[in-house]
Amino acid sequence: MDFGRVETKELNKVDFRLPPDPPKNQSVLKGKKAKEPKVYIGCAKWGRKEWIGKIYPKGTKESNFLDEYVKHYNSIELNATHYKLYKPADLQKWIGRVKGKNLKFSAKVYQVISHFGSLTNKQFLTDSFLESMVSFGKQLGTIFLQVTDKFGPKRKEELFEYLGSLPKDVQFFLEVRHPEWFIKPTSEELFRKLKQLKIGAVITDTAGRRDCCHMHLTIPKTLIRFVGNSLHNTDFPRIDAWVERIKYWLDNGIQEIHFFMHMHDEATSPELTVYLVEKLNKACNLNVPLPKFIDKQGK
Repeated sequence: MDFGRVETKELNKVDFRLPPDPPKNQSVLKGKKAKEPKVYIGCAKWGRKEWIGKIYPKGTKESNFLDEYVKHYNSIELNATHYKLYKPADLQKWIGRVKGKNLKFSAKVYQVISHFGSLTNKQFLTDSFLESMVSFGKQLGTIFLQVTDKFGPKRKEELFEYLGSLPKDVQFFLEVRHPEWFIKPTSEELFRKLKQLKIGAVITDTAGRRDCCHMHLTIPKTLIRFVGNSLHNTDFPRIDAWVERIKYWLDNGIQEIHFFMHMHDEATSPELTVYLVEKLNKACNLNVPLPKFIDKQGK
């Protein structure tokens, strides 16, 4: 993900501190730990050749990457659905490979719906997209709608109308990027509307757009898109801060967390997910799958 990219030499100048929890989060978090909170950790891709010899055995073919990925993670951010409108039958090649595994697919809305033209009159495309997504069954994690950084609050009625038309039996999240969405009173109206519609607010933690790291919980679930910087020295204290915040949310009643590791260069995503999962499991008494690096013999 290149969104919010900052030159490496400038990273130490960025204030990476997480904002405090907004007071209205207290109306979403009930102050008591949920009975069985669910925490899903994954990456933005499974098809990385750089992971061969790292977490994929030497000689792994690209066609078998998903088979290996599911051994290490319990979720995947499915960006492929953003670029192609899949038919339900098309998805069986993935669904069949992870059948019986504890893997959740969190799908990004098809770009012709979200990025081209108005959201008005997109019902047919939306229905076609959702028809495919529900074929994931219990392995569907979330669906998130990302609008472009040019999609500003002047189009809020269009956005709110579209969000209101979405089915209620699927969990949706929204990611906005235009800076004006994060300025009061516009931000208050946005998060209030999402809460009313029971739609989550994507939290995007990236160096160059700290406003997108907003900490608002509109439902007792969250979807975090963390953008690391290839194991730069700032990456690790950022993860430490997220472990602390997630622990607080878990202790106070959040029900579900989806955390996706992004890098401008995805080659080093596994290293940072290992760091995250080890810290998170220890701090929160969880049993999130820990990615394992292969031994020197490639096994």
